[in-house]
Amino acid sequence: MTVPATKKDFMIVNMGPHHPSMHGVLRLIVTLDGEDVIDCEPILGYLHRGMEKIAENRTIIQYLPYVTRWDYLATMFTEAITVNAPEQLENVQIPKRASY
Repeated sequence: MTVPATKKDFMIVNMGPHHPSMHGVLRLIVTLDGEDVIDCEPILGYLHRGMEKIAENRTIIQYLPYVTRWDYLATMFTEAITVNAPEQLENVQIPKRASY
């Protein structure tokens, strides 16, 4: 960021995290000089919903709807990770039909 030598009273505003139209998550750190935007630092993929804390008091089946909402574009992948990891850790044998 280039700071002008004459002005020193900048305002740094945290905009987000919010969901733009593509359902991705975005956080913007904006540096303002009055109404003029001096600098904008985009942080992509920022997600803070306290998901880990929510998961502490739920079973995997109860937690699965929360996982689905992490990434609207890849819901099946996040669900598969959430379900497959405990199955592999516990050596749970799932029916062949369920593996498809």
